Amino acid sequence: MKKTMLLLCLILMSASLLNAQEIGARFGDISGGNVAVDAVFGSSKFSRVHADVSFGDGVGVDLLWDFLYKPLGGEAFDWYAGLGPYSFFGSPFELGVVAEVGLEYHFQGIPLALGGDWRPFFRIIDNTDFGWGNFGFNIRLVLR
Repeated sequence: MKKTMLLLCLILMSASLLNAQEIGARFGDISGGNVAVDAVFGSSKFSRVHADVSFGDGVGVDLLWDFLYKPLGGEAFDWYAGLGPYSFFGSPFELGVVAEVGLEYHFQGIPLALGGDWRPFFRIIDNTDFGWGNFGFNIRLVLR
């Protein structure tokens, strides 16, 4: 069952990444390891879907719905906050909710975005607990 769910999740994420508006990498504390494929899909002018797939001792998948608040200071800085499910397909299996607050900079003239975020989580399955020390750095190529 776990292998079927993992395969289905990887197929859906791969198909989704083909339509991403920004794609890159996330470094830091992630549900499945320290490095993830990071993608952003615009859903409206002020919201987006932010997805991460990480590989380590298993496979971690984070899928957040972010609200964009822009600009902060100049036109190139955006800040965002979001919430969504996360899962870890490994030993032990984990399922929970993760929140996100971040700041990103879109360079003018080159298709590059740099950002940092904080992701507290509430794990529901396998153990129930709360973690608040997850920080990360994003670097993405802007495809729009």
